[in-house]
Amino acid sequence: MTVGAASALATVPLFAGLLPEQLGQLAASLQRRRVSAGVHVFRQNDAGTSFYIIESGSVKVERVSSEGKEVILAMFAAGDFFGELALLDGEPRSADAIAKEDSTLLVLERDDFQRFIVQDPGAATRLLAALSRRLRRTDQLVQDAAFLDVPARLARLLLNLTEAREATEALTQSELAAMVGATRESVNRWLQFYRRRGLLEYANGVVRVLQRDELRRHVY
Repeated sequence: MTVGAASALATVPLFAGLLPEQLGQLAASLQRRRVSAGVHVFRQNDAGTSFYIIESGSVKVERVSSEGKEVILAMFAAGDFFGELALLDGEPRSADAIAKEDSTLLVLERDDFQRFIVQDPGAATRLLAALSRRLRRTDQLVQDAAFLDVPARLARLLLNLTEAREATEALTQSELAAMVGATRESVNRWLQFYRRRGLLEYANGVVRVLQRDELRRHVY
């Protein structure tokens, strides 16, 4: 597995700048894993032995409280990567990763991952930048939960989810609620509020932001 995997790697920002031969060498270390919708890729406290790149499909990363309350920490789609933190610090997985739909993942094992980082210092710099961005998002989630109300948290989430894409992936209202720390009913009410004002479209679980500047005013 090299040609298709190398093409998939070329779309991942972490591997930007690699020469074709470097992509081919890295692709040769990958294994392809298919995961059905609803199946765990890994569970919290599992040993962190693999790094994942999404070739197709989507994956959510979540924590579940002892009371069964779900908090979605991140959503990843084709071209995204996840699972790198445990490979760097050697600690167990900090959350569950679950396929939202039938997905194909490219898997890089710990030894191959670390060898790649050593051989390509530029990749290490890009990885640190990606980790920094994710840490900032986590900090923002904590700050938003403390200082913003539900409509503001929802507005910021939708702006973030559509920052690099024209529209969100298909998300249920329950998933949106788990991402902003609110009830499904509350999320539905504010989605309809923003839709009626022409700030967004919402159909079949996909949100398309129409007026970013106007929606941003509901955050600040």
